[in-house]
Formats: sequence, C-alpha cells, structure tokens
Amino acid sequence: MTKGGYHHGDLRAALVEAAAAAVEMGGPDAVSLRELAKGLGVSTAAPYRHFADRRALLSEVAARGFAQLNRDYGRVAAATQDPVAAQREMARCYLGLAFRQPGLFRLMFDSDLLGPGAPPNLIEAAGAAWTALYASVRRMDPEAGEAVLKRRTITGWSTLHGFIALVQGGRLKGFMTEPLSEADLVEAILDKTLITD
Repeated sequence: MTKGGYHHGDLRAALVEAAAAAVEMGGPDAVSLRELAKGLGVSTAAPYRHFADRRALLSEVAARGFAQLNRDYGRVAAATQDPVAAQREMARCYLGLAFRQPGLFRLMFDSDLLGPGAPPNLIEAAGAAWTALYASVRRMDPEAGEAVLKRRTITGWSTLHGFIALVQGGRLKGFMTEPLSEADLVEAILDKTLITD
C-alpha cells in the first residue's frame, strides 16, 4: 500500500479520475503525472506502475469518454424506435458531451491521441462511436448504398462539430443569432444533421 492509502488497483482509477478533472479545469496540458501523484498523496514513481507516461494516461481518459458516449448512443438506439428521433437524440448526446465536458470533448476529438501508436482500447472505443453514428444514419434509409450513407454521416457529424467549434470559440455573436434563442439554434443544427439527400 502506498502512503496515500491506495491499493494497487485503486490508484489507477484515482489517477484517471484526477486526470479527467484536470482536463476539465485546464485542458490536456494541465495533466502532470508528478502533480497528480502529489495531489493523491503517493510517490512520484507510483503513477508509472499504471501508466507508461502522460500520453498513456490521457489516452485512458479519452477511451473512457468514448465508452460513455457509446453507452449513451446505445441507450438511445435501444429506447427509440423511430430512426429520425433516434438520430436526433444521438446528436443531442454529442452536443451534450461537448457542452457539459468541453475539456474531455477536446481531448477526444481535437487531440492527436488517435494518431500513430494509439492504444487498442482507445481505437476500439472511438471506432465504436463512429459505427454507432453510421448505424443511426443507415436506420433512416436502409436501402441506401454505403457511399451515400457515409457522405450523410460525415456531413451530419461535420455540422455538429462545426457548430460546437463556433460556440466554444465564442464566434457566434448576438447580432448573428438574434432573435433566435439557444434552443432555436440547437434545433436548427439538429435538423441539418438529418441528411437524406
């Protein structure tokens, strides 16, 4: 047992939780294994028994974020019979992640963690999120060909992602959006994710 009182398995989970909190507070650059160890009351060497380096820890945080998004997607798909309603709700899940946990969202979608050398669990979780999104588009038009469905999926996803980038970057000014409410804007974006042509 370390001086902080963690058992071997508990420290890994505590590191992931602490790193996720740091990502929300200051982004990926705010994550330091040394500082996390200090905050958890363990030696600076202790985190390295669970993660090879900072990137490995951040990859685990991102993989858990994708796992949660996939659970949300799965819940919607199972509970919503109408394919159009299901696709809208999945888009809401994506927006919800971005606006409730912007640090995690940026880690998942705007970092280089999925580049060469990405761990298998992160690749698998990110791939599952894409597959769920693609499947939701296919449910709306099961007879459409693969190229059409992929075009629709990427176009819808890009619409969501672009809206998020504009909002989080403070680029949508009052004179651009008035008299639309925030809810009006979200509904308009959701409408545009339902690509059917």
